[in-house]
Amino acid sequence: MQVTEKKNKTLPIDCKHFIDGQYIPSFNQKTFLNINPATEEVLGSVSEGGELEIDLAVKAAKRALKGEWKQFTSNQRAAVLRKIGDGILARKEELAALEAMDTGKPYDLALEVDITRSAHNFYFFADYITTLSSESHMQDQTALHYTYRRPVGVVGMINPWNLPLLLLTWKLAPCLAAGNTAVMKPAEWTPMTATVLAEICKDAGVPDGVVNVVHGFGANAAGSALTEHRDVDAITFTGETKTGSAIMKAAAPTLKKLSFELGGKNPNIIFADSDLDEVIETTLKSSFMNQGEVCLCGSRIYVQRSIFDEFIDKFVAKTKELKIGDPFEEGTKVGAVISKEHYEKVLSYIEIAKEEGGTILTGGSRPASIEKGCFITPTIITGLSRDSRCVREEIFGPVVTVMPFDSEEEVIEWANDTHYGLGATIWTNDLRRAHRVAHQIEAGIIWVNTWYLRDLRTPFGGMKQSGLGREGGIHSFEFYSELSNITIKL
Repeated sequence: MQVTEKKNKTLPIDCKHFIDGQYIPSFNQKTFLNINPATEEVLGSVSEGGELEIDLAVKAAKRALKGEWKQFTSNQRAAVLRKIGDGILARKEELAALEAMDTGKPYDLALEVDITRSAHNFYFFADYITTLSSESHMQDQTALHYTYRRPVGVVGMINPWNLPLLLLTWKLAPCLAAGNTAVMKPAEWTPMTATVLAEICKDAGVPDGVVNVVHGFGANAAGSALTEHRDVDAITFTGETKTGSAIMKAAAPTLKKLSFELGGKNPNIIFADSDLDEVIETTLKSSFMNQGEVCLCGSRIYVQRSIFDEFIDKFVAKTKELKIGDPFEEGTKVGAVISKEHYEKVLSYIEIAKEEGGTILTGGSRPASIEKGCFITPTIITGLSRDSRCVREEIFGPVVTVMPFDSEEEVIEWANDTHYGLGATIWTNDLRRAHRVAHQIEAGIIWVNTWYLRDLRTPFGGMKQSGLGREGGIHSFEFYSELSNITIKL
């Protein structure tokens, strides 16, 4: 794979599959183009895999389960994971550039958040694997019961395009820590950092066949082949709710273990007693970071009526200050959305908001100064009802709706009036209210007076149609391993 050495230079960058320790093209030599959403230029070609490539990768992963990887102790696996983390940081500028070109996100964001956290995922699970203990129970001096944890097997990983390396490493690190092997299918729009990660893993001492990458599309292609394969023991997926439902159906005949982190339409609840300047600063991030293409973004903003006008004035003013444009230009806060297709989808929701009686306070269109690329100015909408499509459906772009509320009971009802349940944010300086409201919000992760703050030991995941299962700390190992109870009669 030819990779970039300077931010957005050295093209083309071609991506091949990585199977059994080698980069290979598709059997039929079929490829598709990788497009930079910020410039609309061709970054390179990507090998298009399907059933044959998936089968080859799964067979390699299955063989590797019984090879030298099986003999690695937890300390040896931990050492390899630390080397992977080191390898990521050693190439952090290169990886950040690839991520910015693939996704359209600001280079500085990719460097400071995506790449740094990707390395941390490996460091964390390298440490965590050495602390795991097993249960043991003495039964009336007649028997000893203890648990034995073993790898679940071959794990299929289907990754999204919004945080390509960060979310892939969030899956791969615990997968390898538990002794499994992996077949990864990156999103077709963002293939580059996954391709480089495979090389980093090999250089860190991961045996051939343990980590495999197959590029391609989802339905009726590489994604379907992976979810349906009889020798894949588990599937972990991050992406749209509809896709998660399709994967569940495809995996049902073989009863695979499943872990889903799906869509979100997260409430951001702002009470009048909160620190408004602190609220504005964080809400800018929770609304428009990564162009709003984060499943945890607080796209439904509810503000207590007594401070609604003040909030709107300050929020709109600060939003207008956000620099939008070239991801590699210093100070850029908002880059391009992922593709022309997604660009059209986000703009269509803004038109729907207008039809539904909404008022666009700022944004809502392409920046006048930018001719090329999938750029949308950060958009704030008011005047919509709680039944509006823009309030109820996941837009996944730099678009938020803001509504006033009067009572605590009212905003809790509105916040829970959704089939999603991924995240929520509550702003208040009333300690009792913070606990009281948090306990009533139907979401997997709830922040109070902050957003996007994570401790990797804690459970992460959604309820309702936002996910299945939890990740993080021991919760990751519950998915990536199988427990046996062993009983010894004394």
